[in-house]
Amino acid sequence: MSDRWRSLLEKVCIPVGALVAALMIFGLFCALAGANPFGVYYSIYRAAFGSWSSFQNTLIQASPLMLSALCTALPARLGLVIIGNEGALVLGGLAAVAGGLTLGGWGLPTPGVQLGMALAGMLVGGIWIAIVGALRHYRAVNETISSLLMNYIAIALLNHMVNGPMKDPSSLNKPSTFPIPEMHMLGTLPGSRVHYGLVLGLVACGLAYFLIQRTTFGFAARTAGGNIRAARVAGLPVGKLTLAICFLGGACAGLAGMVEVAAVHGRANESLNANYGYGGVLVAFIARHNPIAASLVALLLGGILASGGILQRSHGLPDATVMVFQGIVFLSVLYSDSLYGKLPIFKARPPKVRPAPPVATATPV
Repeated sequence: MSDRWRSLLEKVCIPVGALVAALMIFGLFCALAGANPFGVYYSIYRAAFGSWSSFQNTLIQASPLMLSALCTALPARLGLVIIGNEGALVLGGLAAVAGGLTLGGWGLPTPGVQLGMALAGMLVGGIWIAIVGALRHYRAVNETISSLLMNYIAIALLNHMVNGPMKDPSSLNKPSTFPIPEMHMLGTLPGSRVHYGLVLGLVACGLAYFLIQRTTFGFAARTAGGNIRAARVAGLPVGKLTLAICFLGGACAGLAGMVEVAAVHGRANESLNANYGYGGVLVAFIARHNPIAASLVALLLGGILASGGILQRSHGLPDATVMVFQGIVFLSVLYSDSLYGKLPIFKARPPKVRPAPPVATATPV
């Protein structure tokens, strides 16, 4: 087998093996909780892909996951491990509502308002993650820790705004911002309940793949991610690359927030903090930070998220069971990363060296 095929099989078999191991561990968890593991798996399949109606729910759940995953996948090409997706998403949604209400008050047409909401969400989300990149490059602050802590700051800002300056006085039981007018909401695809956020997610994943794999900027980012010292010696602007790619990742998460408020909730409130950001981290790691693979993995994880209700009704499991499943999958995938390049079956065998033929020597007379 050629080295190319060995590498391809390794990239496919190890993640699949990690998912199978996660399914086995989750099945044990369900059995200990008093549920039939095979019945649970069947319920997940039925709730995620069993019918056109359930598959639409999966697509709706997958849309923000695709965009959120790029917030981790893009900086990973530069060697950064960023998990601040949730913070960029909630602030992007909050900024989108502010932009939509402002532009709608100015009397702009619906396409202009929707574009303004998208740009506002992307700008705020991008700046939020660019701060993490700046801390990493200029002050050597660990980006994983800083991005995680900034999630809590972003959620606190969201709660402050929806309970204070942006609160709709009529939202008594659940503090929220003023609603986005119905005419400015994102519509649905013809003949379905799936909103246009799915299209935005697929387009963003395709553009991200093209940017990383087919452009000079992507080549520079991959070079710096492989060896930052060599990149500096070669004269690459590592600081600008760090800020730019962090901004792009955060902008994608901010766009996910805009999709949630403009297509699902209609306003910003605590429902924005629905763990789509953390789910995007899981999607990015399972997809090995490949934007195209992330769109497929998002469908799988979206189906799991869509099955939370049926697990509670049919098997008596708590609604948070899907979060346990996510955690098990995440740990399995993290462990599987240590197996790359170590399994003998995927290692190239050294070529067999034939012994040299004996050299004839002259017999002395």
